[in-house]
Amino acid sequence: MRRIGMLTSGGDCQALNATMRGVAKVLYNKLDDVEILGFKDGYRGLMYNDYRVMRPSDFSGILTVGGTILGSSRQPFKKMRVIEADGLDKVAAMKKTYRDLGLECLVVLGGNGSQKTANLLSQEGLNVISLPKTIDNDIFGTDMTFGFQSAVDIATNAIDCIHTTAAAHGRVFIVEVMGHKVGWLTLHAGVAGGADIILLPEIPYDLNCVLAAIERRHKEGKRFSILAVAEGAMSKEDALLGKKEYNKKKSESPYPSVSYELGARIEKEIGREVRITVPGHTQRGGSPDPYDRFISSRLGAAAGRLVVERQYGRMIAFNGFDVVTVPLSTVAGKLKYVDPKCAAIREAKDMGICFGDE
Repeated sequence: MRRIGMLTSGGDCQALNATMRGVAKVLYNKLDDVEILGFKDGYRGLMYNDYRVMRPSDFSGILTVGGTILGSSRQPFKKMRVIEADGLDKVAAMKKTYRDLGLECLVVLGGNGSQKTANLLSQEGLNVISLPKTIDNDIFGTDMTFGFQSAVDIATNAIDCIHTTAAAHGRVFIVEVMGHKVGWLTLHAGVAGGADIILLPEIPYDLNCVLAAIERRHKEGKRFSILAVAEGAMSKEDALLGKKEYNKKKSESPYPSVSYELGARIEKEIGREVRITVPGHTQRGGSPDPYDRFISSRLGAAAGRLVVERQYGRMIAFNGFDVVTVPLSTVAGKLKYVDPKCAAIREAKDMGICFGDE
C-alpha cells in the first residue's frame, strides 16, 4: 500500500479541486494499491493529525467546483518554528503525523508561504511535492499559477461593468484589484478591461502623473476615467518610507485602503467626482474558468507522475507552455515580480495607458 498525503494551504482559489483531481486520477490510474489521505485545513490538519481517507468518488464532479474540498488555513511561515501556547512544536508535530501514518510522500497545493513550509519539511527529511497555487501569479520558478486566470476574468469583468456607469455619470472610477506585493493580476485585468490608468506595487506612482492623465482625457472630450489599482500600490513618497514607517502610516490612516486615499486626493486636486469599487474576495471565488481547469489538470497530472516515479523535493511549474519541475529549494522564499521594463508594460504604455510614473 502506497499512502499519499495531500493538503491545500493558504488562501483559497478557484482551481484547487481541479488540481487535486488531476493528481488523484493519475494515482488511481497508474497504481494498483494506493491510498490518499486528505488533511483538513492545510498544515493545521497535518499538525493535529486531522485527516480523512479519500475515495475515488471524492474526486468526481469537482473539476468545476471552486474552493477546496479539504478546507484551508493560513499558517505563517515565520511562526513555524515558534512553539504555541499549548506547547505544540508545529514542525515536530507535522513530522510525527507523517511518520505515524506511514506516508510515502506529501502533496502540497499552496502559495508562497506554503512553498516555504513545503521546502522546510523537505529539508527535514519528508518526501514532498508541491503545486503552485495563487491568484497573484507571483510564485518564483513558474510562468503561470493555477487560479490566476480565473481571478483575471473576475477582476476584468468588474472593470467591464464599471465602464457603463462611469460613462453615464462622467465620473472617475477606481477598481481596487487584489495584490499586496505584486501586480500581475492588476496588470492583466487592467489591460484586458481597458483601464486608462494602472497602478502596481512595482511602480510607485506620482500623483501629478495620475492627475495629468485624467485631465488629458477630459480635454480630449472623454467623460470618464477608470483606474485599476492594486491593493499594494503606493505613491513615490510612501515608497521612500521604511517598512515600519509605512505600516505605521497605514495603521493611522483614516482610509480603509490605498484606493480610498487616492480617490480623496484626486477629488481634492481636480474637483472631479470619484467612486471606488472593491471586488475583494469575489476574485478568489466561483468556478475555475476553462483555462484554469486545463492547466490545473496538467499540473496535477504531472504531480501524480512524480509520485508514481518517486521523485520528491520538487514543485511542478510551467515554462512557457511546457510543464516542468523545479527544486523546492530554488522556489522557497522568492517572489516573481512584474518588471517595470517588461514588454507588457511597454506595450501598454504605447497604447496610452498611464502607470503613474511618467
